[in-house]
Amino acid sequence: MATKKNSQAWEGAKTRCRLNETDIQMTKELRMTPKSLIKNIPVPNQKRKATVKVWIRNLYGEMFGRGLTVNPALSKALRKSMKQEDAIVSKRWVDEEDLPF
Repeated sequence: MATKKNSQAWEGAKTRCRLNETDIQMTKELRMTPKSLIKNIPVPNQKRKATVKVWIRNLYGEMFGRGLTVNPALSKALRKSMKQEDAIVSKRWVDEEDLPF
């Protein structure tokens, strides 16, 4: 029951604050709650206040000194095809002297 309610709260905060999964992960690492995100949505007359997305990224950068990067897990077949594409590109290399302009 509690996990369902908590996941619904995170989904609500995600849509209201216009966040993606990376932003939600940053927020959880900062030990914030969905309620704190919703409370910090700027109203139209607060022009100086940053959006929640920018605010989270700034806090995360100050706290950990870096941004969160998502590295997708690549399968062996995908890595092999990427290496083959790199090899093909290198075969098409044209020297600068051969260019017409």
